[in-house]
Amino acid sequence: MNRFRVWVLAARPRTLTAAAAPVILGTGLAVARDAHRLGPALAALLGALLIQVGTNLANDYYDHVRGGDTPERIGPLRVTQAGLLSPRTVRNGAFQVLGAALVVGIYLAWVGGWPIVVVGLASLACAVAYTGGPFPLAYHGLGDLFVFVFFGLVAVGGTYWVQALSFDAQVLLAGAGMGALATAILVVNNLRDLDTDRRAGKRTLAVRLGRSRTKGEFVLLLAAGFAVPPVGVAFHGWPPLALVALLATLPLVRAVPPVMAASPSTDPAALIPSLGKTALAAGLYGLLLGAALAVG
Repeated sequence: MNRFRVWVLAARPRTLTAAAAPVILGTGLAVARDAHRLGPALAALLGALLIQVGTNLANDYYDHVRGGDTPERIGPLRVTQAGLLSPRTVRNGAFQVLGAALVVGIYLAWVGGWPIVVVGLASLACAVAYTGGPFPLAYHGLGDLFVFVFFGLVAVGGTYWVQALSFDAQVLLAGAGMGALATAILVVNNLRDLDTDRRAGKRTLAVRLGRSRTKGEFVLLLAAGFAVPPVGVAFHGWPPLALVALLATLPLVRAVPPVMAASPSTDPAALIPSLGKTALAAGLYGLLLGAALAVG
């Protein structure tokens, strides 16, 4: 395997839809209010993608050195664990990518002022603290909250702010819907890894809640995401076209039964298709809801 392909694997490009979708949704809101600005929108997208890649590399490194990635783990290849790149190389790559995100953030801070400074620094810090640092969020059951806040409220709200320089309940509502579906991706991932995480001492929320309650969390997150477009249409004047975003979540219907049937005897690999369908639905949700708001 050549070095370029190894770095592509380490970046985990399939996760980038979860980073791009909230930016598209936030931009759709800005277009709907005639407040869109191309430069800040593109910079927000680039920054989100860089932070996602940097987080992926940091997770690859820290999960390896903390012992979270064991040979029993099921899922995408981790290049550090597989020995394709040295831990030091992956760690340095993570900080270089996050450094590039910081450069983009300087421009966004110039456009959006002190709120973006706060949001940007918090995003960069949490990108490392998700699995690194003295209190890794994912190892203490806070990964779900991190994803909901930063892939929902912060990503949608921040994207809207750098274009419109304002914030209101509609932005919060859209961010909550996006955050709920993004968190649902993590829930399926952690349900798949529940046993190996428990043995490795990684106390994710799924490990703390157990299987049955984690399934309940998954259903609640889906319900929250589904509820946002109808609430927006009924109470915030969103165009009926916004309801088309619900169609994007139809692949989730096929993802739910394997999740709800998961038991201690279930092969973790059986949840991989559900993970892919959930990620696809979340990406389409952000894309279609953003487009519907912009067009409507």
